[in-house]
Parts: sequence; C-alpha cells; structure tokens
Amino acid sequence: MKSNTEKKSALRPAKSIKYLFKKPLTFRFPFETRDAAPRYRGFHLNDWEKCTGCGNCADICPTQAITMVEIKDLPVETGKKAERPQIDYGRCCYCGLCVDICPPGALRLSRDYLHIDHGTESFVYLPKDEKLDKEHFVTKDKYSIFQANLGHRRANYEGFVSELDFALFEPERTPMDIEPSEVRINSFIEEVKGYTAEKAKEESERCLECKLCEDICPAHMKISDYINYIYEDKLENSVKEIYTDNPLPGVCGRVCTHKCETVCSLGKRGEPVAIRWLKRYAVDNVDVKHIEDIVRVFASSKKQHHIAIVGSGPSGLSAAYYLSLMGYKITIYEAKPMAGGIMRYGIPKYRLPHEALDKDIKIIQDMGVEIKTNTTVGKDISFEEIKNTADAVFIGTGFMKGRSTRIPGIDSEGCYQALPLLEKISSGEDFWLGKEIVVIGGGNVAFDISRSLARVQKKKYGEVKITLTCLEKRDEMLADEEEIIEGQEEGITVKPGRGPKEVLFDNNHKVKGLRTVKCVKIFDEEGKFNPTYDESDVEDYSGEMIVEAIGQAPDYSYLGEEIMKKLEIVRGKIITDEYGRTPLPWLFAGGDIVHGPDVIHAIADGHRAAQAIDTYLMNEK
Repeated sequence: MKSNTEKKSALRPAKSIKYLFKKPLTFRFPFETRDAAPRYRGFHLNDWEKCTGCGNCADICPTQAITMVEIKDLPVETGKKAERPQIDYGRCCYCGLCVDICPPGALRLSRDYLHIDHGTESFVYLPKDEKLDKEHFVTKDKYSIFQANLGHRRANYEGFVSELDFALFEPERTPMDIEPSEVRINSFIEEVKGYTAEKAKEESERCLECKLCEDICPAHMKISDYINYIYEDKLENSVKEIYTDNPLPGVCGRVCTHKCETVCSLGKRGEPVAIRWLKRYAVDNVDVKHIEDIVRVFASSKKQHHIAIVGSGPSGLSAAYYLSLMGYKITIYEAKPMAGGIMRYGIPKYRLPHEALDKDIKIIQDMGVEIKTNTTVGKDISFEEIKNTADAVFIGTGFMKGRSTRIPGIDSEGCYQALPLLEKISSGEDFWLGKEIVVIGGGNVAFDISRSLARVQKKKYGEVKITLTCLEKRDEMLADEEEIIEGQEEGITVKPGRGPKEVLFDNNHKVKGLRTVKCVKIFDEEGKFNPTYDESDVEDYSGEMIVEAIGQAPDYSYLGEEIMKKLEIVRGKIITDEYGRTPLPWLFAGGDIVHGPDVIHAIADGHRAAQAIDTYLMNEK
C-alpha cells in the first residue's frame, strides 16, 4: 500500500491531455444555445397595439417592478392611455401575475432570459415585441448567445402567455334577467328587471378599477369608485359619488348610451362590466328621502340671482340641479304637460318607466327648482320677457321636430313622423293604427317606434306586421345591437341596405306600401351624406301606414330673428365653447341642440354650463 505522502511524478499532469480530444458531457457555455421550456417565464413582451395602458399589471406586481410610463409620441386612441409598462428586472421575480391579469392579453413572457451588462441602468426596460421592435428581435439563425441581452432577442419566441381559463379576472358578465319576447310584446312593462343584491355584488367584483371608462364618459363620472361602494354594500356612498356628476342616474341606469362599456378593459377578450346596470341598482335601492339628504350636503348658501332654463330635458334638468346646489333661484319653462322632454315623450316606457324618471325629477324639484309646465316659450311667454326677468338663460330645447325623406307621396294621409307617435303612445292617446306598417330608419328612434307600435299592434290585432328598412347595411346600422336583436325577437322584419323611393297607393288612393331601391353608398368621396342607389334593384314592402324615423331637427323660432342672427348655427346645432357659452354672454346652450341626441352628453353639458353661468354671474353681475 502506497503512502499518501509519497512523492508524485512531475509528468503526471500531462496525462490529462488525453481528455482534450474526448466529447464533453456538459454544455460548453456560452458557445452553445439552449432552448427554454415552452412556457418558460423569461423577459417580457408587450403588444403595444393591444395594450390599453390600463395599469393592471403594475397594480398586481408583488415586487413593484412595473411602472406605467407616459409615451409622449404615442398616438392616443379612444379607450386607451398613452402609457406602457416599464419593467425593472432588478425587482422582477418572473411570477407571471402581470400576464394573468392583462385584460387584452398584450403582455406575455418570452423564453429569453439572458442579459449581461456592466451597469444596472439597462435592467430597467420598456418591453415591446417583434411587431414594433424589428431592430432588437432577430431570427433564430441570427441570434448569438455572445450578444444575448434585452437588446438582442429571438423573434417568435413566446413562453408564458395568458389563457382566459386561468386569468385573474372574470371575462363573462353576470347575467341580467330580461323578459322573454313572448312576454314583453304584450305590454309596456319594463323589460330589464335589474340586478339583485347578490348579482350586483358579483358583477361589481369584476371591475379592475383601471378607469379607462371614466376618460370616455362625457360626464367623467367616477365609475370605479361607485362600483367599489356597491361591492362593499355601501349604496348611499355609491349614490353620493354618482350624484357628483350625474343628477339623472335612474334615467342613465336604463337608457345611457354607455360608451364607458365600449372601452372597458375586460371587453377586449370578454364582456365589459355592466356599468349602466350597476348604476341603476345603486339608485333603485336608495329611496328619495335618503338621496335628498345625501345631495343636500353639496348645497351652498342662497344667492339672489335668478336663472331661466328653457326645456326640461336632460341638459336643462342637469343645469338646474347644479345651479340650485350653488344657491341660485331656478325656473324651468316646459311646453309639455310634464317635465322630462324627450326622456318622457320619446323613450318608450318598457325602456324607461316613468316611475324612474319621476324619481330623478322629484329630487331636482325638491332642491328648490321651479318647473312651469304647459308653458310654450314664444307663445305663452316671449323669450324677450324671460331674458328681461333672468340674470342668465340656458336653452336645452332638444331636437323635437322629425326630418323627412321628402319622397313622392310621403305627405299623404297614412304617413307619420316617429316622435309625435311616440308622444301619443307615452301619453296614452288614441291614434289610427295600420295592420301593416313600414318604418323608415335604422337608429334607436326607429326601433323605439317600431317596438312600441308592435306592442300596440299585438294588443289590437293579435299579431305584429312591421317592416323596418334603412340605408345602412346590417353591420352598419346605428341602433344599439340589443335594440336590433330584441326588435327582431318581437316580430319586426329588418330590411337593411335599402333606400326609400316612393310611397305606393291602391286604386282608392290609400297608402298600400313603400317602394325601395338598393343603397350602394351612403356618403360621397368627401364624406358628405349623398346616397347612391341601384335603381334596377327594387323591393316593395306592404304597409297601410308609413312612419319616418330618419332623424330629428330643432325649432329655434322662439328665439326671434335678432338673437338668431347673433348665434352661429351649423347643421342645426348651436356652436358653443366647451362650457356652453354662446356669443351672447348671458345665453348658454346644451344638449341635443349642441351635441346631438345623447342623454349622458346632455347631462354633462348642463353641468359644465352651470359652472360657466356661476363664473359669469360672479364676475359680471
């Protein structure tokens, strides 16, 4: 046995030379690349076209490795912020929560993971992907591990990506109970039943509080805040938040155009949060007295100035509410027997029951607002008299006159405008009803009158025979998709892409139908409304009653010629600044006559005009 202290030969190390020519059993790093696992969590990729800048990734990051950075030269699209996530890889733990919470699925993790640099600054990185950053993403054959870092990445090398089945949000909204078509066609009872407390909590929990909805809302309501209060079952707090920017929440909770939902981040790959229905839930479940107590905390001390408002539609009521909170004396002049304007006389009860509208109006009246109904300005009282008795005047008279196609025969007996018919139906007045009806138009008003007449037809004749025709193709129709679908469910036949040619008559000169031709194009090369038709493609629709619902127009006759000369009016709309100011310092305007038919826009107009009127009176009077 040899001793451990035995002296070894000086040539012994040379024996290891034999291993020089043997194939190694390990990788000779970094001379050989290695493929990571298919769902490896490496460096981030971000599809900037999909990314909305919502910031949910930054909110959920457990190591605070993600910061939302403003990109100054990034074009701002509707429903997106000019911000993108920046990653600090000195903090990132590659957990992938940011990927699982990303609503549009823009953020992913690649399989690249090598980054070597002398300084730490380069570890803070603004991720893109190969679509936008072709310089730093290379094909596999051009990839070199010698250059491997955040600026030298492999293209098409995704690893961990978001899957809806494992997402950290609920993509599907909580279902709403809606009366089936065979039930709702028999009455004007409200068709949407509203959320229960349990369903409202379930739906409110879906909100990610990214606030994209608040940017697009014309009233800029604090949507995420009032939804969060609903989740916490603090309905009075929710209502208080709602009334900060919207004094007609019972109305908006039912008929708002809900543009907020079109940009909801959850809607990118799933269904948006039911913002409109959640607002309705909060307001419907707090009684009038409690709401009045809530809103009175905003009230200021009384002022001596008097403000007149012409029209009790959404803009007029909104202006009245906010001005009354500021302490001003308000008088609204309304031509109809009851307040509400188009909301009462133009929107069917099955969409907006009068009980909900009356609740909103009562709260405004109880704030001290006087509403003089059955008072037509220009007839019962002159506009000059109103001007002389008020310190400022707001006009929100809406678009209450119907537009006509002016086709041959449309002035005959048996041809009607939609809005007067809707008013008769709302008021319970009798009118002549055809067994077969043709409606011209493809917007919400066209479906409002079609669906209303369908209910009256069903009650009187036991069946629905209504044809709706419009210039737009099916996927271009202006009405809300839910209106189109529900209208068809109720028996309305929709004929899109057709232009009215003439009214048809029988031998007794009675209306018997409408002749249409195929609409080839609605707008010309300059974008102006100028329909062109294929006259050889003709279709006739039977109907002893023709209803036009192609748009509305204003009536400014009450203003008088002198005031009209001083206003700038383009395509029927009064030009104002963003606060409703006109060239006449004492005159303000809002609603349909400024922005077109949209309840929430009108409410926002009234709010801004109230602020401008307050500024005017404080500075000028």
